[in-house]
Amino acid sequence: MGERQKYRLRARNDREVIREIEPGSVYVDRETGEEFEVVAALTPLAPSRSELPWAAENLRLCGCSLEQLVPKDLNDCLYCGRRLPATEG
Repeated sequence: MGERQKYRLRARNDREVIREIEPGSVYVDRETGEEFEVVAALTPLAPSRSELPWAAENLRLCGCSLEQLVPKDLNDCLYCGRRLPATEG
């Protein structure tokens, strides 16, 4: 489960990485040696029951009257609490 916040890190050469970070730590690109800087916190914000970032390919409609988008890896709707149907293969 996503107990720690994930961040998008970017180097000056536009290489990006997504990872959990430790406050005060410096992260460096292995190939170029350039330092990464934090550019965004990923949603869902920690703590969350989902490990997937909220991108269109990782979401589905709940199907309840609220018609909210929820991550595909969850079994229950975050909004209404109902059990979600199984996803197709």
